[in-house]
Amino acid sequence: MSKLVTIYGGSGFVGRYIARRLAKEGWRVRVAVRRPNEAMHVKPYGTPGQVEPVLCNIRDDASVRAVMQGADAVVNCVGILAENGKNRFGAVQAEGPGRVARIAAELGVTRMVQISAIGADAASKSDYARTKALGEQAVLEHMPNAVILRPSIIFGAEDQFFNRFARMAQLGPILPVVGADMRFQPVYVDDVARAAVLAVQGQAAPGIYELGGPEVSTFRQLMAQMLETIQRRRLIINIPFTVARIMGFSFDMLNKMTLGLVPAQITRDQVRNLSRDNVVTEGARGFADLGISPISLEAVLPDYLWPYRPSGQYAAIKASAKNMRQH
Repeated sequence: MSKLVTIYGGSGFVGRYIARRLAKEGWRVRVAVRRPNEAMHVKPYGTPGQVEPVLCNIRDDASVRAVMQGADAVVNCVGILAENGKNRFGAVQAEGPGRVARIAAELGVTRMVQISAIGADAASKSDYARTKALGEQAVLEHMPNAVILRPSIIFGAEDQFFNRFARMAQLGPILPVVGADMRFQPVYVDDVARAAVLAVQGQAAPGIYELGGPEVSTFRQLMAQMLETIQRRRLIINIPFTVARIMGFSFDMLNKMTLGLVPAQITRDQVRNLSRDNVVTEGARGFADLGISPISLEAVLPDYLWPYRPSGQYAAIKASAKNMRQH
């Protein structure tokens, strides 16, 4: 019988790519999510019954244990960018991974992969970065042979980074950003999935890997590349951190006063996180140690940002017709 893997958060941005790759490798995949009825898109990744969404709340021991029964490996992809309701950074990103690791050890699961983030730091002023680090510590406490992956900003068709700013660029002549000079090392989502699959299959040594793409760019440079891809000219304006902190506070208060009905466009914690570079640490283990050559941003970005071009899917046809008229 083929081996079974439980992927917590397996229908999300990163998790779905891991699920797809593991299904192709012949694994039975149990996708543990809070809303299985919204995760049906993972079922066609394999043969009938090979990939199944199941109900799970990572904040609950019994729930985590139930979906892990019989698993040979576990992957935890659950994370949040902003707090909402009972989903607090501590509960989801610190306690959640520790719960998965503890129960995995109790059930005799031999392999665990934790998706963390570059910048994870127990001493960070950012709750996001601090709880990512606490989650890593909790995982290693119970599963010392676990593989922890720390990606930089992840890009891909479903991302909430380039898609978000491309939508903003459609609205007016100015594109505001916070921390325009901060450096990022964008990594393709499927490259992260490739690394996770190697770890699940026991083809990666235990420990922490920092995953970044082949290029390091400032936030401003990334936005300029995005604008060139969607064929729009916009003025990129840097919002000073002092102003951004005030904005974050205002949006946080509005979110609380509306009981979460109005989502914060930017939070104070996100501003804190944007105040430091998001690149692979010198000397850290990474893709090279896994035998993976990461894909560049320019090779993928046009494949999914074309809907934001003024002419959408017809942009290339119009450009070709224009060239024919000129010649």
